[in-house]
Amino acid sequence: MNRRNHAITLLQATQESETLSRLCGLAVESAQRLKSIESLIPGSLRSYVQPGPIEGTVWCLLLANNAAAAKIKQLLPALEAHLRSKGWEVTAIRLKVQMSR
Repeated sequence: MNRRNHAITLLQATQESETLSRLCGLAVESAQRLKSIESLIPGSLRSYVQPGPIEGTVWCLLLANNAAAAKIKQLLPALEAHLRSKGWEVTAIRLKVQMSR
């Protein structure tokens, strides 16, 4: 492990670390995917949907509550088809409800 005598920025750390760089890239891609499908999500639901992790060809959407999850579940075939038409290799979108504390 290399020790530094000076502080570095978060951007520098992510660029220098292969793992952090890959995670940062996946986070950016997940946000881009959500932006791509935003127009297909009813306006009243958009604030309840957040981008989640990408695991191979499966993408996860994080939802604020069960009602939002139920409505988004109905839209999954259209969302998946739209993402594929934009060039993303998506075989499934997984939904996860975030539990409030």
